[in-house]
Formats: sequence, C-alpha cells, structure tokens
Amino acid sequence: MNEKPKILYIEDDLELGYVTRDNLELKGYDITLMKDGKSALDIFNDKQFDLCLLDVMLPEMDGFTLAKEIRKTNEHIPIIFLSAKSLKEDRIEGLVSGGDDYLTKPFNIAELILKIEIFLRRNKKSGTKSHNSIISFGYFRFDPANLQLSHDNGTKRLTSREAELLSFLVSNRNRILKKEEILNAVWGDDSYFNSRSLDVFISKLRKYLKSDKRVSINNIHGIGFILTIEE
Repeated sequence: MNEKPKILYIEDDLELGYVTRDNLELKGYDITLMKDGKSALDIFNDKQFDLCLLDVMLPEMDGFTLAKEIRKTNEHIPIIFLSAKSLKEDRIEGLVSGGDDYLTKPFNIAELILKIEIFLRRNKKSGTKSHNSIISFGYFRFDPANLQLSHDNGTKRLTSREAELLSFLVSNRNRILKKEEILNAVWGDDSYFNSRSLDVFISKLRKYLKSDKRVSINNIHGIGFILTIEE
C-alpha cells in the first residue's frame, strides 16, 4: 500500500483551514494543519513532508519568512502560497522568498489539488531518474534528478521549479525561446502572473550562472529568452 503524501498546511483562519484540510484528506493526502509560522517551522524541522502550503499573514512568523527558513534546510520541497494578499508585489515576494507557486484567496480547491498533484508527480519523477543524467555546460555540472547545479566554486541546490526551468533552457541552448513556449512547457499555461513568475526565476538562474562568463541568459525584447553557451 502506497504511503499517503504528507503535506504541511499553515493557516490561521481555522474555519478555512479545517474545510481545506478535510477536502485534501478526502483526496488521499496526510495533512498536518498548523496555525502559526513558528510552530510550523518547529514541526517541519522535526518531521518529513512532501509539500508545504503556506498562508502569508501568520502570527509569530509570516509566510514569506517561514518559506525562507524552510529553504535554508530544504531546497527541493514544493512550496505553494495560499494568500489573500493579491498584489503583484506580494506574489513576486512569495516567489523570491522560495515559493514555487502562489494562489490567491478565495481559491478553487480543484485548482489547488491539480497544482499539488503536478508538484508531487514532478518530485517523484525526479527521484526515479538515473544518477547518470548529469548535464555539463560551460564549467557547470547540472544534476536535474537531485536538483543540484555544481561549479568549481561549490554546489547550489535548486528548487524543483528552478531545476525544471533550467532543464528546459539547457535542452534548448542557443535557441531563442518565446515566453509562451517556456511558460506552457514549465508552468502549464501562459497567464500574466506566470509570465511575471518567469521573470523572477530567470533572475534567480542568472545569479546562479554568473560565475561562468561563457554562460548567459539574455532577454530578447518582445519575444522571450535565449540561454547562450559559448564553446
């Protein structure tokens, strides 16, 4: 019998929390519901989880800070924000702090379940990949299965979204990619918010790749991006 996926869910509105938890448990997930950020971090450090659902406005420790703390010890676990904060700046801050996705309240439970399934499926698929699938480009060695980007200066553990985006760019190296093409391949749709998310993740990858001047991600104005690798 397969073990139920374990999800850490932090929500201080307990009425919403109970309803969401019950719906997710009906779908076969093992839900740990917490109502403040500090207690959630303590239990995260004590137990193993497959995915995190974070509210932003939490007592003791807000969701953005909690995500940053989680990323200090675990770079690969998917983090989805569920928040009433709907401004573009809030969504971008969620991604910068370590989130993989961001849903605004009131959210559709079916959409949430779909996103959870996508992230869990990607992580499971990554875990079954061969350790021989190392991709070399420039001075980098990229291990998508273990979400690791290595360089002589050290190794960076990527989030699942960062690794998926880098995999797509590397597999299409030296080719101009339209934004819509990247979004549909990595995010599954080319909505405005996902387009803004892409910009955030491109900025993150540029920072990781800056130690090798032969590798660059360039913006093609009005079209998209190109990962250039000089031989």
